[in-house]
Amino acid sequence: MRVIGTVGLPGSGKSEAASVAEELGIPVVTMGDVIRQECRDRGLDPAEHHGEIAGALREENGPDAIAQRSLPIIEAELADAETVLVDGIRAGVEVERFEEAFGEAFTLVSIEAPFEVRAERVEARGRDNTDDGEALRERDERERGFGMDEAIARADVSVENTTTLEAFHEKIRTFLNEGVEGLEREQDEQEQKV
Repeated sequence: MRVIGTVGLPGSGKSEAASVAEELGIPVVTMGDVIRQECRDRGLDPAEHHGEIAGALREENGPDAIAQRSLPIIEAELADAETVLVDGIRAGVEVERFEEAFGEAFTLVSIEAPFEVRAERVEARGRDNTDDGEALRERDERERGFGMDEAIARADVSVENTTTLEAFHEKIRTFLNEGVEGLEREQDEQEQKV
């Protein structure tokens, strides 16, 4: 059993990492889907109320509410798969919840890119400023308010996503196939080429 969590600010590449996992047949549990479902359950449009409901869930059920709601989904996926990727961790308390649930089988990956690079990507998506119409800086602040900086600081490994999409996909593929050691070896090799 292996549970891999990804954390990173908007536009860093978390969704791209998830797409690589799916290509390899690894199930992906997206924590944002829990929020989107809660929006629908409350009769709200997820595109307009995602951030508001994310905050409300944490206020009503504790800061790890979304992680708690994700656990049964992850465990169901583990019934049929050796590895599951969890997309969208946003707080240190969520990391704690997954570490408690999965112990040494949990690995947290921080996906990182500078603000300017992320802003270009978000703009290139063609969905105004962001998914829900907020400016990227506002969204960064909201994510940081949930405790994302603490989550990033707790990562077992960091993957820089500043070059090509193909190079990033290769790093993620190496990590998913060979683990932290394989990724670190590849990153060392890339640094030696520069």
